[in-house]
Amino acid sequence: MTQVSTRQPRARALLGQLSDMDLRLLQVFKAVVDCGGMAAAELELNIGISAVSRHVKDLETRLGLTLCRRGRAGFALTAEGQRVYDETLRLLAAVDGFRASVHDIHARMGGKLAIALFDKTASNPAARIHQAIAAFRDQAPDVALELHVGTIQAIERGVLDGSFAVGVIPAHRASSSLRYERLFGETMRLYAGAGHALFNQEHAALDWKALRARSDFAGLGYHSPNLELAHARHLQRGATAFDQEAIATLILSGRFVGFLPDHYADAFVQRGQLRAVAPASLHYACDFVSVLRRSPQPPRAALAFHQALRAAHGA
Repeated sequence: MTQVSTRQPRARALLGQLSDMDLRLLQVFKAVVDCGGMAAAELELNIGISAVSRHVKDLETRLGLTLCRRGRAGFALTAEGQRVYDETLRLLAAVDGFRASVHDIHARMGGKLAIALFDKTASNPAARIHQAIAAFRDQAPDVALELHVGTIQAIERGVLDGSFAVGVIPAHRASSSLRYERLFGETMRLYAGAGHALFNQEHAALDWKALRARSDFAGLGYHSPNLELAHARHLQRGATAFDQEAIATLILSGRFVGFLPDHYADAFVQRGQLRAVAPASLHYACDFVSVLRRSPQPPRAALAFHQALRAAHGA
């Protein structure tokens, strides 16, 4: 005789109406993930580790999901936790966007403004982003600024989904969903580190063809002017990096050559750690652009900061 199981499937906890407490739990969870664990988040959130742990547990109960593993092996997100974290970023960005819109309605600029910059712009005298920040701060003292550094793709993605209000990136292939406006430029030169065979050699005759034959080129591994150049010139990467500091570190090892902004490399050159290789021929220009989303309309604070950027560069 076949027995029919009477066991009921486990009920899943589902969010109904989002409350202020739900948002607080999500903010705590985001801080834990961003900090890499509960102990580090304790300092960021200014609450005790037991309270941090309780908040994460409450969120897991509220969602009916296990979001993270914690123990001797350290802190790690589960697959479900990663998805919840990604959705949390989108939700909190939307909440910040709503607050900014309400401030717009009240005809005053307040709330938070997240700006994202590409790597190593501070040392470029042509960038003048600090001037734009000063002018914007004088205009909108009630706006809390958040400054991020990221890759081109991360910045564009963040502007599109609302995580960032304004971005500043090197110009490359453009997205039709974003607005771009040129701000400034920089020169990228090829460098070798002390200990490299090219460091103490005369290399006036070195050209792109000779560079193509080398196997010690260090380049960026994501879509960028650096990667476009490497493909156009058929340069073989002997090492791959994902930001300018990583490129510089590889060059400083004395085992690789690579392109760096001349303003950033200058301090290493002055200390005798780097030398430009065939600077008259092995270089390329890189333009930087501001990035705004086309739709929906960016909040007034974002437009005001973008105008401050334009003004700082004489636009």
